[in-house]
This record gives sequence, structure tokens and C-alpha cells, in this order.
Amino acid sequence: MDIIISSLLLLYSLLTGSGEPSAAAKQLAIAYLNSAAGQTIIQPDSTANGEKISDASDPATVKKDPQPDTPPIKGIYVTAHSAGGARMETLLKLLDATELNSMVIDIKDDNGYITYPTSTPELQEVGASKKYIRDINGLMQTLKKHNIYPIARIVVFKDTVLARKQPQLSFLHQDGTIWKNARGESFVNPYRKEVWDYNIAVAKEAAKLGFKEIQFDYVRFPEGFENKAASLTFNKSELSRVDTVAGFVKYAREQLEPLGVRVSVDIFGYAASVPAAEGIGQDFVKISNDVHVISPMVYPSHYSTGWFKQKDPDRSPYETIKGAMLDTHKKLDPTQDLKPIIRPWIQDFTASWLGSGHYMKYGKAEVEAQIKALKDTGINEYLLWNAGNKYSPNVAYK
Repeated sequence: MDIIISSLLLLYSLLTGSGEPSAAAKQLAIAYLNSAAGQTIIQPDSTANGEKISDASDPATVKKDPQPDTPPIKGIYVTAHSAGGARMETLLKLLDATELNSMVIDIKDDNGYITYPTSTPELQEVGASKKYIRDINGLMQTLKKHNIYPIARIVVFKDTVLARKQPQLSFLHQDGTIWKNARGESFVNPYRKEVWDYNIAVAKEAAKLGFKEIQFDYVRFPEGFENKAASLTFNKSELSRVDTVAGFVKYAREQLEPLGVRVSVDIFGYAASVPAAEGIGQDFVKISNDVHVISPMVYPSHYSTGWFKQKDPDRSPYETIKGAMLDTHKKLDPTQDLKPIIRPWIQDFTASWLGSGHYMKYGKAEVEAQIKALKDTGINEYLLWNAGNKYSPNVAYK
């Protein structure tokens, strides 16, 4: 008992000391306490596969676009069901007949399933797959034949499958059950390095399959997390949520850039118009600094009354997109050489849930209005979102 008390007193003195020697001792003491508690917690100077995670100030870590000669990308979202099913033929015809040249395809979906029969044992062991795309190699050959730029969408921290399979990687209630949001979805913990490496392993396999770009979505903590964190059990480090999320993005880019693939991230559109979203851990600038492409989701329907001086932003697609892009430039222009390609997600769906008088039916005119707003603000790349992959006909994709 005396030894235990003495050890605790020693640890206390280490943790409460000051100066550089004490700081190093604190790291050791914290690691000791975590180990004793059966926890592995990533510290700010943690290592990845035996190598120290690089410092942002290191010139060797500055991003470089691995595909500088890629033409402007104008793409559509394609679910795994569509990519592996009958709708793919219609979507191929759309791209063959228009200026659209890219597909963003679900490779790890919103539930957390890998959407094709992966051949990597580690991925099979950690996650789970569904055979929505039965012949992934055949799909890649088809995309190449039609000269389509393939982007692999990987949903990162919203992962109900992994949370259920490995609850220790998620957020738990005090009774040990897994936390779920109002839609019954669970997130995994962005502080956990195992989660980072799993998603990057999926990305590396996608690159091996022939995808030119990895697009990470849900790179954040759950919405409203700051209001529930205190009641949940989960591993965490000294890093803020913002720095943790930005750390994942940087690490992913450093792992994937040498493979010749671009890294992009989807982010809430309003993130460009407000200070850092501390609650969910998203800082528009910090994330943008370490991606080749940033894709703010600027759907007019996602903005409430008053945004960009519009009573009903959904009914003002041109004004809403223009306002969002002006804010985006204002946010990113100061980053100079670190400024990524801006390739927004725009709306090709009708947001009837907004209620009568607050929405309009979206079609050719509304999509073209958004594209014009992008062009008028110096943006010539974009992605179209429709959850059912039913895109408006006869649009002039300029």
C-alpha cells in the first residue's frame, strides 16, 4: 500500500510541476495512468506505425497536388446500389452526352459498409462489406472506357457497423450501451488511431483499384457533441476536437498523396461563413490546408432564413450559392499556396420538407442558376447531389 501511495504522490508531483522537464514527465505519467486503466490514449506526439506524425511546419509535409494536369471536375454522386445496378447505364449515358466527367461513388457508405467484396483480410476483420458492387474491377474498367474521373467516397466517423462490431471504438453511455443519434446512427471516436488507420486502409485499397481521388465525408464528431460529451465514455487526448479532426486529415493526406491520389473532404457549407465549429471539430481553414480539394456542401436548402439576406435561401439558388462562395474565398484566400481546389456540392433535389412557401421544385433552371453563381465567383468545378441519383434533364453543364 505504501508503494502505491508513494507512486501516486510521485505521479501527482510530475503532473503538477512546471517547466520543460516536468512537461516530459507529465507525458510519461499520463501514459502510465492510462496504461494502468487499460486504455491507450493518443497523445499529441503519438506515432503512426512506428513513425512520428510529422510536424505541420516541416517543409517536407507541405501538400502537392499529385494530379496537377487534371481538367476541371464536374461530377455526380452515385450510390453503390446504382454503381452496381441497372441505373448505372442511365448515368453513363448522362455523362457521355454532357460536360459532366466524374462520378463520386460510395466505397464505404453511410452505414459503414464497404460496398464491394474486399480482398484485404485486415478490412474484413475490422469492418464489414456488402456486395452492392459485385464486380469492382469491372466497374473501374467501365469508368475508364467512358473517360470518367473516378472518386471514391468514404464515410469516416459516422460508422454504425464498426461501432457495433467494436464498441470500444465508439461513444458509450454510462451503462455500456452504444450512443446513437435520433436516426439510430452511431459514430466512432475520432481520437482513436485505429479508426484513422482503418479508413485510410480502405482508401489505399480504393487507390489500388484505380480511383483517382479519395473523398472523405463525415470527417467530424456527431452534431451537438459538445452537449453530450460529458455524459459519454470514450478515449480522448489533450488535443481539441478541431485539432483531432485536422490531424486525421493531415495524416490521411500524407499517407495517400505518395500513391498519386488526391484527397478531398466534404464539409458543411456554412463552415466557410462562421468561426470554427468547435462542437463537431471542423475548422474550414485547418482542413483545407491539408486537402487537394475542398467540397463545401452549399445546398441552398441547408441554409435558414436570413442567410445571405435571403428570406428563403432554397428559393434563391443563385444568391445563396454566390454568397457561400464569396465567404469561401474570403476564408481561404489568406492561405495563399495552401488554398485547395474549391469544388462545391450543389443541389439537384427538391427540399419539400421545408414546408409550403419555403422551398421550390428544383430542375434545369435551378441547377443552372447555381452553376452560374459558381462561375460568377470564379469556381469552375462542382458536384451534383441527388440521393436517388435522378438528375435533372437538359441541364447545360458549363
